[in-house]
This record gives sequence, C-alpha cells and structure tokens, in this order.
Amino acid sequence: MSYSKIFSDLPELVYDIIKYFKNDFSTLHSCILVNRLWCRLAIPLLWENPFLIPNENYNFIGIYLHNLSDDLKAQLNEYKIDDKLFPSNTLFNYPIYLKYLYIEKIISSIEEWSKDVELENRSIFEFKRLIHMSLFKIFIENEVNIHTFDIEVNFSYIDDMLELILQNPNFLHNIRNLKFNCYDDLLNHTKNLTYQIINLCQNLKKISLAFNNSFLIYQTSLLSKDYNHSSNTLNTIVLYNINFKIITNLDNIFEQLNVLKSVHIIYCILGTDFIQQIINLTKPFKLKSLFLNSNELQIDESLLLLIQKHGDYLENFGFSSGSNSLPEEQQLLELIIKYCKNIKFLYLTAIINNIQIIYSLLNLTENVKQNLNHLYINIFSNNNYSNSIELSSIVLQNLGQLLPLKLEYLSLVLNIKYKNDFEMFLKNSQNTFIKKLLIKNKRIKDDEEGRDIYDFILSYIKEYIMKKKRVKYLAIINFPSKIELFSFKDEVKEFELYNIKIQKYRDLCNFSKLKFIEQL
Repeated sequence: MSYSKIFSDLPELVYDIIKYFKNDFSTLHSCILVNRLWCRLAIPLLWENPFLIPNENYNFIGIYLHNLSDDLKAQLNEYKIDDKLFPSNTLFNYPIYLKYLYIEKIISSIEEWSKDVELENRSIFEFKRLIHMSLFKIFIENEVNIHTFDIEVNFSYIDDMLELILQNPNFLHNIRNLKFNCYDDLLNHTKNLTYQIINLCQNLKKISLAFNNSFLIYQTSLLSKDYNHSSNTLNTIVLYNINFKIITNLDNIFEQLNVLKSVHIIYCILGTDFIQQIINLTKPFKLKSLFLNSNELQIDESLLLLIQKHGDYLENFGFSSGSNSLPEEQQLLELIIKYCKNIKFLYLTAIINNIQIIYSLLNLTENVKQNLNHLYINIFSNNNYSNSIELSSIVLQNLGQLLPLKLEYLSLVLNIKYKNDFEMFLKNSQNTFIKKLLIKNKRIKDDEEGRDIYDFILSYIKEYIMKKKRVKYLAIINFPSKIELFSFKDEVKEFELYNIKIQKYRDLCNFSKLKFIEQL
C-alpha cells in the first residue's frame, strides 16, 4: 500500500502534518500537487494571508477579482483592462479562506499588481481605489471570517473604506486581534470613524496601537460608558512609538482590563508620570516586552523602580545604548541583569565609544542564556570606523562561550576585520546549534580588503559551521557592497549537501520594529 493511500484514509492526520508547514509557502505549494485531499487541506492555509507571502507574485489579486459582482465588473470594464489579468475560472472560492487583513499590505500589493496594467487616459489613482474597494466588497459579500485586522490610517481613501466597513458591522464581529496605526494629523471625521470601528470589535483578545492618535482613540473608546466589550477578553496590549508624556488617565485604562496577561512597550517615550501610574496599579502589570531607545529615554529612579518591580515578567528586551550618560546606562543594565532572569528575546545595539558598556551587554547575554532563544547584536559605528572594529572584536572574542546550547536565531551586525576574532567566535560556540544564523559585515567601502575578509568569513563558516551541520538556515552579506552568499549558486549547492539552506539576508532577517510586533 502506498504512503499516499494511507494518508488519504486519515485526513485528520494529514491536516495536522500540513499545518506544520503553515508559514513554509513553497512546501505548501508542493502539498497541493500530491493529491486532491492534500490540495483541499493546503489551499486554506495558503490563502488565509496571501498578502504576506514573500514571493513577489501578485496574481492572487486577479484571482480575487474573479468574484466581482456584475456592477463592479462593469466599472472595471471601463478601464479596458487586459482579460488575461483575470482567470476565466477558479477551482475554489478563495476569499472565504482569508483570516488576516493588513491594509498597508493590500495597498502595496495593489501598487505592484497595477504595474502590469495599461490604462488608456484614465486615472491610475482612481483605478487603484476601485481595486481596493472592490476587494473589500468581495470580502464582505463572502462573509470572510477575519480574526486579525491591521488598519493603517494614512492613505487618501481611508474614510471610504472605513465607511464601507461600518455599513457592514458583521465584518468585524469575529476579530480577535486588532492593530491600529494612526498618525497624528488625522481629520476629526477619520478619528470618529476609527472610534466607531473599535466600538464594533467585540471580544478582542489582543490590540496593538502605534503612534499617539491610536492610543488616544482607543482610550476614548475604552473609557466611554457605551464600551465594555473587551474588558473581560483582552489579554494582550502592544504599544509602539507612543509619547506617554502627553497622555493621562492611564491607570483608569489598565484597571478596567480584568484578564490582561501581557503588555508590550516598544520604543515609547515613557516619562516619570507614566511609570509612576504603572507602579501604583492595583492589578498585576505583566510587562512582557520593553524596548528602549536611549535617544528618547530618561533614566531616573522611576524607570529603575519599574524594572525592579516588573522585571521578572520581562521576556523580550531591546536596548540601544549610546546617548545617555554612561553611568546611568550602566546602572540600568545592572538592574536588568539583576531582576530580569526570564528574557528569551534580546536585541542589543551599541552606538557608543565606551568599552565597558559592551561588556555589560555581554554580561546580560550570559545572565539570560538559560531561556534565551533569539539574540541580535548590532555594533553601530556612528562614523567611527576604528571604534566599530574594536567593539566588534570584543564581541567576537567573548560571545561564543556565552551562548546557550541551542538558539532559534542569532543575528550579528558587526565590522569584522581580523581573522583570529572570527575564528575564536566559531570555536567557542561549537557546542551551540543555531537554527537561523545571519551575519552582516559592515565596511566603509568595497575594496580588496573587504573582499578578502568576506572570503575568510566564508572559509571559516564552512569549516566550523557547514561541515559540522551547526545551523539550518544561513545568510551572509557584506555591506554596503551587498555581496551575498545567496548569489553564489555553487556555494549554495555545496551547503545544501549538508542540509543547510542559504537564504537572502532580507528574507531571513525577521527583526524590524513592526515585524516584531506582528509576531507577538
């Protein structure tokens, strides 16, 4: 009996297997070709979030538009578009599988898809607007079950889209994860529409708010007498780039949330008043993420007290060192080392000339290695080339022996010049398996020395990493020349012999501020 026959008789088992490849889109495409059962089980996973598939293929928009109503088709026909952009028939009703809706991604996808469209003396802006609104009407008409909705409130026809949604309130009823990105120059009408959108989202489990207006609109909604939908369901709040020095009544907001399990503060301006309100809360404030930018950070007694009181909850910590006075930064890092033992995700950027800070960052890495699974270290030269080399050498000479036995992710952005430093790092980390390893070597210019350094990095990687199969995914790039390992096909094939996948640096690099927020 063939394996495919066995699996066909056990659809639940097949689905459990295919779910494992949820974010591995190339494997999911292969699953479609196995047989009808595998195809039927893989298609929903491929189409639950097509706007985020990183293959630069936007044909799915034309497939969606196959579902247009006759009225919308008539409007689209006025643009005399090539029929080849739309399929004559589809095997599935693809819109019904949609679960994630990101406004910014929809706009950028339409932008790319529109490049293949030739319009005869018609407004490209009006065409893109028509496509955008048509997609939303298709999703509404198909009663898609959206559970993640990311609203980027910064494009010209946002009011039209919000009004369309408000005319169909059932579209929002099943949303559990709401993300708002509202800049500070919104018109009052737009603010009112977003306020109504929030009020229609019942039983939220997670909300992400970026920039001041997002928080202020949510605050108004939560504190209103008419809103009590999520007080007993909301368990996660993500706050990004918000200036809490201008916001009051924070304690009233958090006191109303009865099942809050995690709070994530990403590069916000905190302020003494904000921190004091948090410290004085009667309910537990489970601070799971704290990313601090020293450019906008006031290191004072209140911040140190916040770390002391809530540091045990902290799992994700990011720190950019270099703009505050060094004694204050040193004191902050010492408290993090003392009180934050459960960090899993560590993002460290050094833009300073002080060597002692580098050693403090390394001490922090060692202190949390029992739980650590993601580590990012970025030495930023700040136009001081020799200093960048020195700090990078210190990292390479000391980091290897500090790593845990297993890391999910290690990203090093350094200025590597000396062979012995890099070899020492690889030797000292020989007992560590790294699922995803990224190395970016920063140079002032692309010269013969830079190419020699790239060659010795690659040769040592082969000796200490490839032959010992110590990674699963690997990306190496020289910057600014952008010489990249992925570009050398023979090298890629050689690594494949050891079951190591070479990827583009930008594809493997999964840290950016907004990417990190999406993954929370």
